[in-house]
Amino acid sequence: MAMMRAIGLMSGTSLDGVDIALIETDGETVRVERGHNNYLAPLGPTGYRGYSEDEKALLRAATKDAESVVRPDDRPGRLPEAEDFVTRAHAEAVEQFLADNGLTAADIDVIGFHGQTVIHRPDHRISIQIGDGQALASRLGIAVVSDLRRADIEAGGQGAPLVPVFHKALAEAAGMDGPFGILNIGGVANATLVDSRGGVIAFDTGPGNSLIDEWMQEREGKNLDDGGRTAARGRPDEQLLAWLLTHPFFFRKPPKSLDRNWFSHKLAGQLSTEDGAATLTAFTARAVARALDHAPEIPTRWIVAGGGARNGELVRLLNYHLRAEITTADAIGWSSAYLEAQAFAYLAVRSMQGLPITFPATTGVREPISGGVLARP
Repeated sequence: MAMMRAIGLMSGTSLDGVDIALIETDGETVRVERGHNNYLAPLGPTGYRGYSEDEKALLRAATKDAESVVRPDDRPGRLPEAEDFVTRAHAEAVEQFLADNGLTAADIDVIGFHGQTVIHRPDHRISIQIGDGQALASRLGIAVVSDLRRADIEAGGQGAPLVPVFHKALAEAAGMDGPFGILNIGGVANATLVDSRGGVIAFDTGPGNSLIDEWMQEREGKNLDDGGRTAARGRPDEQLLAWLLTHPFFFRKPPKSLDRNWFSHKLAGQLSTEDGAATLTAFTARAVARALDHAPEIPTRWIVAGGGARNGELVRLLNYHLRAEITTADAIGWSSAYLEAQAFAYLAVRSMQGLPITFPATTGVREPISGGVLARP
């Protein structure tokens, strides 16, 4: 198959902004170049469009309103307003990205548009990512693939995680052998585990950055614990941690996925700011360690991506609990910040080619299936 130029767009559950990435792929292989530390890295520029505090407040309100959803097409409360905003913000992000990189709509074959997750309840066959793919395609003059989770959900899968097939393509391009893990720490954390025979399983491990970010926002009006410095000054509440890790989610066999609303930063209650941050950071790390309960082989190496890769205290705790080599995606020439955006570009091309994007070992769907809705300008 011919290589296609695809843009991926990702707005995660951390509600911080839109990540944008351009890659070249035929839906199976990814065009790479030898870069930092002689590792192979995906080609293509990246970009970012941050959300203002008012925009974040709208998305938080929409996420709360989504709790009353009973059908996939329900849009109660402020969800219609938020959906219009998400579509507009992503359009603005792409327009600026094209201008910044000397590109036009004619240079791009397809956009992978994740949208903004407002609720994820796969056991009720519901996972809603707001954003209008057709409106985005019409405004930009570029084909758009969106709604990438629905087909899997309707076929009985978890609808998440979606990125493992891209993780595997990157690992193969880099010549990596198992057993290893790729850990993406966004609002929710998910792991892709590759064994020494090339077999793959994937699942959400538990909360990622979301509880820490919400705690810092409530206590200090900050969007995150920069570098994990606040957590590093605190002491985790071991009794609370032990109780949190008895949640039924951690005992379920994968594939499995998590709605970020299953846990709340308010669990840290009356702890000091530092001790609360330490407890929630330790919770994320120990939840990842619980992934080893389900690993076919214990990974000897982990590659960490997502916003959590910039949290020094979290990475330190992962080193301690996983007892393996921990490397950030940036350190091997990949992109910690834009790996998911790149993945949605890759998934869009796979969708256009009719190739599977979800698998029994990643989402629990009965057989490998494609997904996504194609909108043409």
